[in-house]
Amino acid sequence: MTYNNPFSDMFKNTFDFNQLFSTQRRNIEALSAANQAVVEGVQAISRRQAEVVRSNVEGVLKASKDILTSGTPEGNLTKQAALAKTMFEDTLSNLREITETATKSGFEAFDVLNKRMAESLEELSAASSSHAAGAKKKAA
Repeated sequence: MTYNNPFSDMFKNTFDFNQLFSTQRRNIEALSAANQAVVEGVQAISRRQAEVVRSNVEGVLKASKDILTSGTPEGNLTKQAALAKTMFEDTLSNLREITETATKSGFEAFDVLNKRMAESLEELSAASSSHAAGAKKKAA
């Protein structure tokens, strides 16, 4: 009487670990590329915010100097209203620009990850198809 171990085929080389490691390496590379896109976006936003702050400080200092040197309260009130309006419009414009930069950065990172996910699913599908074909050959 012969004894067949039902689990003997389970531990045979049926899984390609090199393919798994290669897939994971590419996943990590895609994640790194997405992180790089986000970091570049954050750096661009930080630079732009620094420019905005510098510009606002210069504008306020210039307006303060103009207001302090002019003598009429009516003229000062008009200058203050014009300054407030200009700063409000500039702030909205700068906020819109920074939001667009952040959105663009997020979409770039998402595109990298989305592309890699599609590739990873294709690799998984190909690996399972080849594994199923190999199992059918063994069974036949």
